[in-house]
Amino acid sequence: MRIGIDAMGSDGAPAVEVRGALAAVFEQKILENGDRLVLVGPRQAILKHLDGAPAGWRDFIEIHDTSQVITMSEQPVEALRAKPDSSIMVLARMHRDGELDGCISAGNTGACVASAQMMLRRLPGVHRPGITIITPMFHGPLAICDVGANIMAKPQHLMQYGVMASLYLATVCKIREPRVGLLSVGEEDAKGNELIKKTRQLLRDDPNVNFIGNVEGRDFFRNTCDVVVCDGFVGNVVIKLMEGMAGGIVKIMTAAMRKQMPDSVEKVRSSIEQFLMKWDFNEYGGAPLLGVGGIYIICHGASDHRGIMNAVKAVKQFVSQRVNEQIISRLSNGREAHHA
Repeated sequence: MRIGIDAMGSDGAPAVEVRGALAAVFEQKILENGDRLVLVGPRQAILKHLDGAPAGWRDFIEIHDTSQVITMSEQPVEALRAKPDSSIMVLARMHRDGELDGCISAGNTGACVASAQMMLRRLPGVHRPGITIITPMFHGPLAICDVGANIMAKPQHLMQYGVMASLYLATVCKIREPRVGLLSVGEEDAKGNELIKKTRQLLRDDPNVNFIGNVEGRDFFRNTCDVVVCDGFVGNVVIKLMEGMAGGIVKIMTAAMRKQMPDSVEKVRSSIEQFLMKWDFNEYGGAPLLGVGGIYIICHGASDHRGIMNAVKAVKQFVSQRVNEQIISRLSNGREAHHA
């Protein structure tokens, strides 16, 4: 298996990506005989961070030289057209041409999504790909789709997100018949805008979805559902709010303890660190762009080497579980059921 990594994607690129690749090879031993990681980006910049790497790294890691980089601030489509030799564009092109079995990038999300749709197209039956993130809750994992790929969603798009995300969660986390909720401003059927009302009816009519109805933001923490469906604008706001909230709560708690119980702070430090780790996006590697004709894991821009390392693990799991084949089959069965 050959897995491509955009070496210039993260805020700490290329050091983070190189260290993540080395960790996947030598620390976690994720790769098997014949597997290769391909670091895509400027060769000299990448090689600088391979100085002092363990002997034998060349048996598992290759470099594909590129001359251009797309920054976080650039407009995705315009940047891809202006920079055909950028690491993001070359990564998707190599995947399309069969040189890679999967892609990983912590770069410009819009450019990742656009390049994947340009080069990899969509799976048969998929109307619009969506990014699905799995986040840990007190009761277990929760999948949210979409979190940034499609901010102009239509009811059919959201319905398919429910199908794809529930299948992905069932496959990866072994949750049988995941409960799917549609994010709205109230649990009653009458609540929500036209997008929500039309999507709710589609989800209710789909035999492939264990749909439980509308859910609200507070239901994320109540074990109400296993999958939350929403458009990419709302989903992106939600996950960033959750990230900030987790860190903010810990800061408030720590400050209060330092003031009220200064001698106890060090005693509970490990518990606080474990609490933070439960919401650490690096532990889950990244979010798959479900619905494209390939495997594309999009990581947080602030990912550290663990995020990249775990994204490698996610690609291998995606391939071994044949997730795309299952999506095609499930959507095909859904169409047949509607026509019956």
